[in-house]
Amino acid sequence: MKLSDYVKPNIGFKLGLLLAAFGILATILTGYYFFTSSRNMLTRAAERDLLTATQVVGRNMKIIIDVIAEDSQLLAALPLSRNVFISPDRQTAERDKQILADTFAAMLSAHPEYFQIRLIGIGQGGQELVRVDRNGKRLTRVQGGDLQKRAGYPYVTGTFRLARGDIYLSDITINHEKGAHSGRDKPTVTVSTPVFAQDGKRLGLIAINIDLNGLARLLKSNLPNAYQLFLSNQSGDFLIHPDPQKTFGFDRGKRILIQDTFKPVLSLLHGKGINVVTYVDEGSQKQDGQVAAFVRLPFGDTIDKRFVILGLSQPLDNITRETTKLGWDTFQIILAFSGLALVLSMLVSRIVTGPLNAIVSAMKHFSKEHAISTLPLTRNDELGLLSRSFHDMQTQIVAHLSELNEKRKALDHQAQHDTLTGLPNRRLFFDRLGHAIVSSRRTGNHLAVLFVDLDRFKEINDTLGHAVGDGVLVNLAKRLKAAVREVDTVARLGGDEFVILLDTIKDPQQVMVVVRKLHELFQGAMQIDGHEIRVHASIGVSIYPKDGKDADELMQNADQAMYKSKKDGGNTSSYKFGSQQGLA
Repeated sequence: MKLSDYVKPNIGFKLGLLLAAFGILATILTGYYFFTSSRNMLTRAAERDLLTATQVVGRNMKIIIDVIAEDSQLLAALPLSRNVFISPDRQTAERDKQILADTFAAMLSAHPEYFQIRLIGIGQGGQELVRVDRNGKRLTRVQGGDLQKRAGYPYVTGTFRLARGDIYLSDITINHEKGAHSGRDKPTVTVSTPVFAQDGKRLGLIAINIDLNGLARLLKSNLPNAYQLFLSNQSGDFLIHPDPQKTFGFDRGKRILIQDTFKPVLSLLHGKGINVVTYVDEGSQKQDGQVAAFVRLPFGDTIDKRFVILGLSQPLDNITRETTKLGWDTFQIILAFSGLALVLSMLVSRIVTGPLNAIVSAMKHFSKEHAISTLPLTRNDELGLLSRSFHDMQTQIVAHLSELNEKRKALDHQAQHDTLTGLPNRRLFFDRLGHAIVSSRRTGNHLAVLFVDLDRFKEINDTLGHAVGDGVLVNLAKRLKAAVREVDTVARLGGDEFVILLDTIKDPQQVMVVVRKLHELFQGAMQIDGHEIRVHASIGVSIYPKDGKDADELMQNADQAMYKSKKDGGNTSSYKFGSQQGLA
């Protein structure tokens, strides 16, 4: 009898081989499924975070432009801006122009992203009357025959059609104006607002030229180094690009369009969406794999319906880096358990079937619910090793997702809170005020808005320095929060302006109690960097629904009441409904 007759494969051997084959296949499929699911999950989370970061940068861009608009409105509202036009004699006019030029220079010093500030008259073909330019590291006042006529420029004709307090935002272009010093041949956008006499006569305009590259640096300042910033106009021409040679192609007679590089952005240009996430791989573009998110943002006058496309991109490797280690771990696990399946399949086939199914189920549950299921971690055999390895991978992914969520929350917090004091900013305050009005309208309760503006705060900055001034603002923020209830909101609008929302007031007279409390707060001294400082404030109060039916009306009336207090000498409170209380 031949030896092969005694070594014939029996059913146990065949079943063992079959189970081994199934075990190997199951291990491979499980590892691959876990790897691909985890990779896809990380990719989707990264896409959401990139889009969130793009939206936050968009909100920051709007905030920056709003601040520039407020600067132009502030300059237009200065009495000096009117006095230049109505000075009784040439000597007085020159003195007013010099003081106004010094004011322009101070603002340019405070804002390195400003190229130029001008006062332009409505007559004599839009003649420049006062002009200060950034000239390298110096500031230069342009005078005499170097002052030019600007009547033909869109930002001049467009601004002269505006009402008091309105803002004109020009298209983003290359500045080819003669004699623009540092701004010459640089990308720029002009923010301008009209200047009116007290009798309503239109006199001229204030124009601020912004360095687009400086604006881009501000927007990128809080982003990771790997992020790249893109900006295009409503036609798709690149205005900001990591490669400067691809920007403002239309100015050189060559159109370089964003939709040619990122084709899905075409839907935003056609108004078919407000955001999009897309990939650019190495095969179609000479880039090392990029994921990019774009949003469509309104830009300028809503009547013109102008907009820009803002985008951020990052290397795809930033997303997939963690999955490389995950793939290697998965591969090692597959190799280890494939070998075990071949050697021990006949002995452990019945034991392995149940736990493997449990592991597959746990992986599917993790892929769908992102929750870690119970696994046989305490076993001392290979199944325990497999379970612990999968558990470690799940823990790594959950930790990474938690880190991404924390970063997203941090970005959202920065978009809604003041960076100096940590108080809610204007956007978050208006959101809470809107909710409070809806609640008060439903319950019949009152609410109050207190507009708090510090008196002569500029003197502290000028005499003691901005560090002490910042310390005063931080100290006052803490005191204001301590002076109201937890349900109330204290916010900083900017500069030395604070606003308080007193929510759910049953009796409007309760507001006087809070005002008196604030009065006592502002009479006390504070110690800042060894200085004893006393800060007073003018407070304006408006109460819902008597002084306003919506947030804008309440804020406007509180603001007007505050200015009445300041006009009366400061350190007082003024109520929209007429009463007044001294705080001195």
